Amino acid sequence: QIYVVFSEELKCWCRAVIKSIMYCTDHYQTECFLVDYAKYIFVKSKDIRVALEAFMQIPYRAKKCRLYRTKPVTLRIDFCEDTAKIVPAKRWDSAATRYFQNLLK
Repeated sequence: QIYVVFSEELKCWCRAVIKSIMYCTDHYQTECFLVDYAKYIFVKSKDIRVALEAFMQIPYRAKKCRLYRTKPVTLRIDFCEDTAKIVPAKRWDSAATRYFQNLLK
């Protein structure tokens, strides 16, 4: 289900899918995926509204996707042999993620 949430960072109302809800000290906080910006944000429950049908007719600007068979790699440095190799990794590190995002821009 798509809702409309207010993003403090973007200073506007955005369409979003709610991913999780957690209770903070005095309010509920919701993790949302913004379908037009392809980013995750946290919003307070008071900043969530039901979307009007006319608002839902606009096509989404962003789509979630995956890169088929793209596997993470990391740089392994051997100081004894003074070499560096790119080897497979179990997960993406932050440097590789930033590099990939810069390539997409």
